[in-house]
Amino acid sequence: MAVHSESTSAAASRPFVLGLTGGVASGKTAVSDLLRQWGAAVVDTDVIAREIVGPGRPALQEIVARWGEDMLDATGALNRRRLRERIFADAAARTELNAITHPRIRAEAQHQVENAAAPYVVLVVPLMAEGGVYAFVDRVLVVDVSPEVQVQRLMARDGVDLALARAMLAAQANREARLALADDVVCNDADLTTLAARLRPLHEKFLQLAAERRAGQSGH
Repeated sequence: MAVHSESTSAAASRPFVLGLTGGVASGKTAVSDLLRQWGAAVVDTDVIAREIVGPGRPALQEIVARWGEDMLDATGALNRRRLRERIFADAAARTELNAITHPRIRAEAQHQVENAAAPYVVLVVPLMAEGGVYAFVDRVLVVDVSPEVQVQRLMARDGVDLALARAMLAAQANREARLALADDVVCNDADLTTLAARLRPLHEKFLQLAAERRAGQSGH
């Protein structure tokens, strides 16, 4: 279920926000793309996470100050592979990196949400079950598939072997932890047409909830 801790005045100043999450290869992008086509705004924290470490950005400067110039590639951009190698087996380094990036990701996500012009906003947070719950999310939609389907899709999409696909799943929260967050669930175990048919009634519900929120705001 969505967790709320923001003030009433802060909540009244922004649109209805749907938090979207799901495991790797569950189809979060397919869901957010459909909702965008139907009129929702989409704010993706993965996209923001890449943008805030772009060349010249303060987060990248902090990363270089902490771990050295070898965190940069020949063009001056972040060497993502080298950073992953640095933090992969070092919990303290991961904590330091999160301290650099997470506040900036949250601030930019909130800024984009508050400035979105749409009936409602979809905030994509892949790692919500791992601690990425945002206070300004009104409702949580989980894209659900079985681990077996995730493994098959990972192997097909990323060209990885079975062992690596299973390891990638094991590195995330399990299915039960994600479902425990859900206000709504959409199963994405078939094709895009089936997904759209399952998602459309949920979209209509979100539109209604967003309309009720606006009506409540105008009544204050």
